[in-house]
Amino acid sequence: MSESAGSRQAHNQVFDISVNVPNQGGSKHFDDDGRIKRTGTLWTASAHIITAVIGSGVLSLAWATAQLGWVAGPAVMFLFSIVTYYTSSRSMLPLRRPGYRQEELHLHGCWGFQVKLCGAIQYLNLFGVAIGYTIASSISMMAIERSNCFHSKGDGSPCRVSSNPYMIAFGVAEIVLSQIPDFDQIWWLSIVAAVMSFTYSTIGLGLGIAKVAENGKILGSLTGISIGKVTETQKIWRSFQALGAIAFAYSYSLILIEIQDTIKSPPSEYKTMKKATLLSVAVTTIFYMSCGCFGYAAFGDMSPGNLLTGFGFYNPYWLLDIANVAIVIHLIGAYQVFCQPLFAFVEKTALEWFPDSKFITKEIAIPLPGFRAFKLNLFRLVWRTIFVIVTTIISMLMPFFNDVVGILGAFGFWPLTVYFPVEMYIKQKRIPKWSTRWVSLQILSVACLVISVAAAAGSFAGVVSDLKVYKPFKTSY
Repeated sequence: MSESAGSRQAHNQVFDISVNVPNQGGSKHFDDDGRIKRTGTLWTASAHIITAVIGSGVLSLAWATAQLGWVAGPAVMFLFSIVTYYTSSRSMLPLRRPGYRQEELHLHGCWGFQVKLCGAIQYLNLFGVAIGYTIASSISMMAIERSNCFHSKGDGSPCRVSSNPYMIAFGVAEIVLSQIPDFDQIWWLSIVAAVMSFTYSTIGLGLGIAKVAENGKILGSLTGISIGKVTETQKIWRSFQALGAIAFAYSYSLILIEIQDTIKSPPSEYKTMKKATLLSVAVTTIFYMSCGCFGYAAFGDMSPGNLLTGFGFYNPYWLLDIANVAIVIHLIGAYQVFCQPLFAFVEKTALEWFPDSKFITKEIAIPLPGFRAFKLNLFRLVWRTIFVIVTTIISMLMPFFNDVVGILGAFGFWPLTVYFPVEMYIKQKRIPKWSTRWVSLQILSVACLVISVAAAAGSFAGVVSDLKVYKPFKTSY
């Protein structure tokens, strides 16, 4: 196999983007790269990004701000947003530009060992996100049951609820939705999920503002939770964990290239994606700052790990129910947005390895009254079902929301949001070693690595602490 062919295969395996396809650009049904015409726009791309970004991460931001305080909390959120936008906008490549040859992409540093490592980290992180979203959705479903229990029996009632039935219910819903063949076909799910994310974020923000007004003062301190309520060691670990929680809140770079690959051209998908990134990061940062800061202002040191399920608020119970239903609907959609790239990668790899297997290639047309026939693929049915079952079982074994969020944020942020985009940009622009620009980019990368390592340490310390009092499959709240 020639070097360029090997390079092409490596890229296609990781990002599921075919670049060197016989040009059928003259057809109205195909793009310049020979693939079926994309239909995505600035708004659908923004919806995909907002669906991916404003996820369960927003609910832990009040807790994260409480660990860091009024100075470091908002500052860290703002810095993460700047870094995310800066590195994301530099990791985009105009992959469909006519004449954008394999050799040029090779020079841009998109192939070889690095892209395989990037792909491995990306897919492992997507697997982790699926677990995190399963945990978060079950917590919200339990919160609805507990909220109604508190309303009928009083705020002091124990109202114990098991998470297992809810995790199983979420898994069943994902098994059904995971049969949607590919990313282009879930745009409507992203729109619904984006609306839901705004719904619950706005309710959380509104309840925080109302609580501040009820208190008549702004709680919290400049340096965060005070020593006494936690030990000095706990304060350090929790501050590190808070960095992971904030990093997780900005973790959409995992699926950046897949989102870019849904956008129609002209105008250039590269330019549309830059606009969508700026719009989405600006909107989400305003939301994050508002939810994190008002949640902290409302509860101070007692800010719950999950703003809408930690029962800092008990009333109005119906509004909490609406918010938590919105969280569940959003997470059902977000699970698919994050997992579709992983599904596509495994299915494409299986097809390359076993091109003659009927189990992998055969599609059965199932007629649906009033709709086009649904094409059921047996391999897709079996593999995606197994994937959802595995993520659900792991979620039932380790249902620690804040710890899992912190680990995912720490594990994915530096390599996927900072290191690989920075290295791609350096090679793409041929920035000379030891130039001011090169040194600045390396300082940014190393600083983010330190933050990721600290966040991972804090989150693993949280898991160790939780496991001391935990019994598998018997979690209740």
